[in-house]
Amino acid sequence: MSDADVECSDRTMWRVLHVRPRCEKKMAEFCRVRSLDHYLPLRRETKIYQRRKVTVEKPVFPGYVFAAFDREGKLDLLKTNTVVRILDPPDESRLVRELDQIRKALAVDASLGATDAVTQGRRVRITSGPFLGVEGIVAEIKGTTKVVLNVEMIGRAVAVIADRDCLEPAD
Repeated sequence: MSDADVECSDRTMWRVLHVRPRCEKKMAEFCRVRSLDHYLPLRRETKIYQRRKVTVEKPVFPGYVFAAFDREGKLDLLKTNTVVRILDPPDESRLVRELDQIRKALAVDASLGATDAVTQGRRVRITSGPFLGVEGIVAEIKGTTKVVLNVEMIGRAVAVIADRDCLEPAD
């Protein structure tokens, strides 16, 4: 192992944690307690149980938590016995940009759910409305114009509805 390999593995880097089923919130809490930067996108879902409304927060991408850690943090995470595998992104900055777009969209509408990622389409930026500044790939889904925000590492996305008038090509 060369000095470059040691240096690379010791640096803090954003990665995707594939966790056991229904362990996403537990992993996010572990990261919070250990002061590891992490992101678990949650969506709000309201259900009615025996005439009572109950609102719960569920992971947008079940089975995945995004975290930044170094080699020591990796060892701590693996000791939890909730991590199935750790995925290293080919382009860390792209992953961070994609997560930032998801964060912006969920701040506007916390009920957005996951959909399949879109590979074909034009990259656009929303120029007005509640999703101002959000970038994604434009897609026609059931006759409605939607902007799909991909997280390519896991092949999932979040789709937001936007008027065609509010879209401009992204750089």
